[in-house]
Amino acid sequence: MKKTIWALMDDRAGSVGQAKGIFPAIEDEFEIVEKKIVYNRLAALPNILRGKTLIGVCRRESSPLKNEPFPDAVLSISRRTAPIALWLKKASKGKTKIIQLMFPGKFSLKDIDLVIMPEHDRGKAEGDNLFYITGCPHRVSEKLLKEAREKWEPIFAKLPKPLTAVMVGGAIKKKPFSAKNAHLLADAILYVHNQVSGSILITSSRRTGKEAEEIIMKKIGHIPAYTYLWGEKKDNPIMGFYACADRIIITGDSVSMACEACGAGKPVLLFRGKNWLTPKHMRFADSLCEGGYAVNIEEYDEEQTEAMKRLDPAIDIGKKIKDLF
Repeated sequence: MKKTIWALMDDRAGSVGQAKGIFPAIEDEFEIVEKKIVYNRLAALPNILRGKTLIGVCRRESSPLKNEPFPDAVLSISRRTAPIALWLKKASKGKTKIIQLMFPGKFSLKDIDLVIMPEHDRGKAEGDNLFYITGCPHRVSEKLLKEAREKWEPIFAKLPKPLTAVMVGGAIKKKPFSAKNAHLLADAILYVHNQVSGSILITSSRRTGKEAEEIIMKKIGHIPAYTYLWGEKKDNPIMGFYACADRIIITGDSVSMACEACGAGKPVLLFRGKNWLTPKHMRFADSLCEGGYAVNIEEYDEEQTEAMKRLDPAIDIGKKIKDLF
């Protein structure tokens, strides 16, 4: 009989994507129940004040959490869901084990059974319950890539080959994506295009900013392209980009996006910019390049046509979760 795991799914798309990336690795032994979590204004309180409670949860709009029997395990996908997981463990009298994605803060860390931490966060805490991975789990799988390829190949068919996907991120907390870095990224795209020719598949983020987006698109506007820029009202082609591109250019600001790209089994070219990425993001970028999952874009040459190592930490995470039982 399968064990039950509740996945606490909140409004953070990146965290939800990471959780869904783990599901295929555990669904043979676990019945996975997604619990929708909607917050109220009290969710902004530090976890040390929220404690092992449901403070911050809008119970009217969230999935029921007080129904017994409690699950064998709960997957907490972000810092904000950690107090909810701790409450469930307490309410179940310790029956429910907690699996935490990403560092939740030091409050009650000892009460969490398994904390899945990226290597670039190493040093924040110590304990036998910490398990380190490169990057983060993601949703990109052979099955999804095959489905996306069947859908998007006809749409991209008229574009000159090869296809280079470009995933543009943006501002990080108080560090904007500057006009200078927009120019540098556009120049890097041109550097690659001048080597390989073909077309561009490009997407931007809410964090990119209008000015930076316009700078990039103006500089590369002569290149045949399929665009999915922030605010465009059409089907999201991201999985199609991963599936159909011959290589992928990523910016180093988004761990989730970069890990998805590195899960596609294509050459991945990493853009770091100038005076932009935080030390944490630089450590993450280093881990991708040192692990053979990506290469710094300025070091790319057209001889690198073979797929780099495919990043899929969900396999190791799934084994670690099963080992808890």
